[in-house]
Amino acid sequence: QVQLAESGGGLVQPGGALRLSCAASGAIVSINDRGWYRQAPGKQRELVASITNGGGTTYINSVKGRFTISRDNAKNTVYLQMNSLTAEDSAVYYCNVVGLQIGGRDFERFDAWGQGTQVTVSS
Repeated sequence: QVQLAESGGGLVQPGGALRLSCAASGAIVSINDRGWYRQAPGKQRELVASITNGGGTTYINSVKGRFTISRDNAKNTVYLQMNSLTAEDSAVYYCNVVGLQIGGRDFERFDAWGQGTQVTVSS
């Protein structure tokens, strides 16, 4: 079973920066897609940024130019560098990783989620 371990959340002042990390472990054969989602109180979970195996990235409009998603394939880790944070960025952030793992007799697809890390932007 693939597991994700998130770290890097916390309390930061407006205009500050945080870097989130998400390390995947388990019987991973390959990783195809990685994404960071967030969910604020009373709101739906939204995809903030994603990165494909080829390095292609997507961002929601509200974070473009401020957030950067990256990956370290050797460490099976995905990062989210968040700069110029505002109160509207406050949320629980979740990483999501999709790929292939060693199954019972063959490879099988996995779709794993991190436990979530709180990001609070406040003065």
